[in-house]
Amino acid sequence: MKRWLILGLAALFFTGCQNKKGAFLETVESKNDVPTAVKKLVRIIEKKGMTHFSTIDHAANAKQAGMRLKPETVVLFGDPKVGTQLMVCNPSIGVDLPLRMLFTTDYEGKTHITYTNPEYWTLKHNIKDKKCLAIISKIHIALETLAEAAAN
Repeated sequence: MKRWLILGLAALFFTGCQNKKGAFLETVESKNDVPTAVKKLVRIIEKKGMTHFSTIDHAANAKQAGMRLKPETVVLFGDPKVGTQLMVCNPSIGVDLPLRMLFTTDYEGKTHITYTNPEYWTLKHNIKDKKCLAIISKIHIALETLAEAAAN
């Protein structure tokens, strides 16, 4: 038994424990810089008939505060009809709506697009209704598609 425990720990050590499945945040690397990727996402959102609620430029806000920050922008968007259905399931989900994507630049100059995996909401907001779970699954697919489209 002790041998199996040691082998298991060694396997974990050498393979690591990074696993994207079940991650609360999902990140996609972009071929574009932050402003270009943001503009691309906003254009796609509007073309698909969703609402673009706001764009928050954290770097610009930091500059106004006399501080420096690498490019970092959040885009808030969604479909009020879909969001309302989810808030009927559990009003607390309103804290995670509208949807948002974060655009950042790392120290190597690479742009990343990050969003919350909506399947995390099922835990955070105790969502068990099958209709609501199906909506969350569709939102997850939509976010993956939007992030990939803005990234390329």
